[in-house]
Parts: sequence; C-alpha cells; structure tokens
Amino acid sequence: MDITEDHAGQRIDNFLITFLKGVPKSLIYRLLRKGEVRVNKKRIKPEYKLCDGDQIRLAPIRVSEPKPDALPSAKLTKVAALEQHIVYEDNVMLVINKPSGIAVHGGSGVNFGVIEALRALRPQERNLELVHRLDRATSGLLMVAKKRSALRHLQDQLRAKTMRKQYLALVKGEWPAKRRAVQAPLLKLEQTTGIRAVVVSDKGKPSETRFRIVQQFHEATLVEASPITGRTHQIRVHTQHAGHPIACDERYGDAVFDERMRKKGLDRLFLHAFRLTFTHPVEETTMVLEAPLESKLVTLMKGLKG
Repeated sequence: MDITEDHAGQRIDNFLITFLKGVPKSLIYRLLRKGEVRVNKKRIKPEYKLCDGDQIRLAPIRVSEPKPDALPSAKLTKVAALEQHIVYEDNVMLVINKPSGIAVHGGSGVNFGVIEALRALRPQERNLELVHRLDRATSGLLMVAKKRSALRHLQDQLRAKTMRKQYLALVKGEWPAKRRAVQAPLLKLEQTTGIRAVVVSDKGKPSETRFRIVQQFHEATLVEASPITGRTHQIRVHTQHAGHPIACDERYGDAVFDERMRKKGLDRLFLHAFRLTFTHPVEETTMVLEAPLESKLVTLMKGLKG
C-alpha cells in the first residue's frame, strides 16, 4: 500500500493498529519486530514515522472478522437519532451536538458511544476520530475528523490554544462579578473502581478556566465558562473549587442545591458546550459554530426567580 499526505507523520505502529482492525496489537508488534513489515523494502522500528509516498509491504495476515456487536447497527434508534444532531459536515470533518447522557466512545461498561455510532452511520469514512472529548453528562458541540490531516490540524489548534470552546453552566449561588478566572492545578486520580476523580492539588497540572456572568438568579448563576487548558472535568472541578458547583453534578455537586434543582425539573448536569471557534483545517477560514441549550434547560431557567 502507498502512503499519502493524509497519513504522513503518523507512527507505523499506530497506522497499522488503525488499518488492520481485528488484528491484535501484540501480533502487529511481533510482525514489526520480525521484519515482516517493510517500508520502501526496508525493515523499520515501531516508532518510524511515515512519509508521503512511502510504500508498505506486509506479510500475509489472517484478519479476524469483526464481532457482530463491534459497531452498533445504524438502524438502532439511538444511533439513527444522532444523525439529526449533526450541526456541520464537510469532506474532512463533522461537528455534532452531543446529547447529555451519551458517552463519546465505548468502554468502562458502555457498549458504544458517539464515535462508534458515527462509524456505523458513515461506514465509508474509515478514519473517523475524535478531535477532543466531552464528559458523558455534558452536552454540546463535539468535533470529529474524517481525515488524519484534519485531525492533526485541529488538535494543533487545541495545543496552541487558538481554538476557543465556550460552555454554559448553571452554578450554585451568586457568582462573584469580579471572579473572571479560576487558576487551580488539577490532579487526576485513578480509583480502584476505575472511576476517574479529579482534585485540586499542588501536584497537579496547571489549569485555567475563564468565567463571565450571563444571568443572575435568586439562588443560582448562569455563567459562560471558557477553558484555557483542557484537563479532565476541568470546568466541573474549578466551579466546585470556587464554591459554586454546577447544578446536578453527581460527582462534584452540592446535594442540597441539586435536590432543589431536581424539584424544579432538572434531571441532568447543567453544562453545555454551546460555541466553538476555530480555523477550518483546509479552507483556513475562521468558523464559529453554535448549539443552543435544549428546551428543558431553557424552561428550567424561566422558572428560576431573577
């Protein structure tokens, strides 16, 4: 097979793991170690980075058939419904307004997530990959690349902090008008149950979230949160650290406040990624995509006293 510009720069081991679906990683590394994978007729190491025009030759490999439940059927109700949540799509990427309660990918007891569903809906797109992630309970804009070149371009923007992600969150109490940012290092802990927990710790990674008050209510505040860094659970932990946890956050929330919000009809985490600003990976134009709050969140706020 010949390598095109789209896969240039990718490690050979990662390329083969993606290309040879159904082949165990251990077998791929054994083939590389024994020289049964050749690039331009030469043996290479797993860390070799592919170049445009490289020619790969593989020894014959028996590829196991994918399990019937490896990908969800495109006819399943939940999967088919995601089609209606796509807010932007072109030849190199798509952006979906992910509903709350759906994981971005399968694993940890979840049969499938958004990426598996999209692969079922778009079987002709062999290289669909998540550009970034959203917590399962968080709703809003999620980017998916169709080509590796687009994935690299978009993730480079994330690393360079030139992509802007804006969220809406309903937090407990009155957010101080002068508090426009939270800077607190975050440490990710792996618990024995496999559940991730994030805490503020001097041993953690530098993290910053900027805030703006959108609307003040009697016992809550709607804030706009813009994460400067991209740590796990960052907005949720930073609001908790500031003394204003997000409504109905099962992990970092306030039980009394959450119960009051549930009585008013809230049955999910009130955190929504409503706006993305980025440079298109091919056209190099500035794009601004938005996804409004779902109707039940708007209805909830109408019932809160100003």
